[in-house]
Amino acid sequence: MPATVPPPVLTTRALLLDMDGTIVNSDAVVERCWRAWATEHGLDPDEALKVVHGRQGYATMAALLPDRPMEQNYADNRVMLAEETADTEGVVPVAGAPAFMAAIAGLPHALVTSADEVLAQARMTAAGLPMPQTRVTAERVGASKPDPEGFLKGAAELGFAPADCVAFEDSEAGIAAARSAGMRVVGVGPRASALAPDVHIQDLTRLKVTQNPDGTIHLHVLA
Repeated sequence: MPATVPPPVLTTRALLLDMDGTIVNSDAVVERCWRAWATEHGLDPDEALKVVHGRQGYATMAALLPDRPMEQNYADNRVMLAEETADTEGVVPVAGAPAFMAAIAGLPHALVTSADEVLAQARMTAAGLPMPQTRVTAERVGASKPDPEGFLKGAAELGFAPADCVAFEDSEAGIAAARSAGMRVVGVGPRASALAPDVHIQDLTRLKVTQNPDGTIHLHVLA
């Protein structure tokens, strides 16, 4: 019989968490708002949705309408953020997220999200998840993912080198940002499966977190 390969275990010192698609399932809101915006601007909504995840809104708009003045993208993004913040229907935790957040409550971790502070608060509250004390939201960075700035800031605020952090991400832009920051990546959900993260899990029920006496953290992927 062929040898059985044991499920992987990642050892780290700190965890950096994306929000949308990683610990919070906000796909219903994202789809409603971005389909409406794409239709208003004469774009194919299905094609637009392929690039919205992981980026700040203005960066998505710039990718979809490359000839439009950036000032208009910033203006539209402010409107989009207000709409998304007001719409929490269908916002739920990713499967396993409540137990996962409880398990890491005493461990070094930070939220690194393309949402601004108000939107992040609204979605974490709607999903019934605790807001991490350390967080890097949209207004705290000068560049959107896939730029690594947010992850590098999160690691610095926790006091760890990027190589000592593991990022949790679901999107192409987010995984690219984490890799550019020099971090290993746990890919969460279907979008991440084809993006070659170091480890892929369907949801957070597939992960067990333990802390060792030396302070290192083990992330056990469950078979």
